[in-house]
Amino acid sequence: MLMPSIFGEDLFDDWMRPLGRDAVSRGFSGGSADLMKTDIRDIDGNYELSVDLPGFNKEDMKIQLKDGYLTLQATRTDNKDEKDANGKYVRRERYTGHCSRSFFVGRSIQQEDVHAKYENGVLKVTFPKEETKREVEEKKYICIEG
Repeated sequence: MLMPSIFGEDLFDDWMRPLGRDAVSRGFSGGSADLMKTDIRDIDGNYELSVDLPGFNKEDMKIQLKDGYLTLQATRTDNKDEKDANGKYVRRERYTGHCSRSFFVGRSIQQEDVHAKYENGVLKVTFPKEETKREVEEKKYICIEG
């Protein structure tokens, strides 16, 4: 049974988090956001995402820009052998699976505008702010009958 975390950052963190069937069977109670903690910084007209992905390899990550959404994906596979040179595992607590997060970055952002670097378990993705164009508001009058 899931109980809200008393000592966590938010009382409803555990209670409001959706669980998938696979997550319950593995004993994993979190979602992608648990694995992909993200900080967003505004630096000199650009946004920088710093995404925690410890234990992942650069080759296991994909970044896609489609319809104004930047999607970050990471996949980690695990060896299914239950033995190693030292014997059987009694318990394994390594995450195996797929995690993904999407951020709306704007429709004007192009693939060449996005730059990514992975170092020390942190993926840094930088892209320019989308310029918001303010349109001149057109005055519209409503006809009064009578």
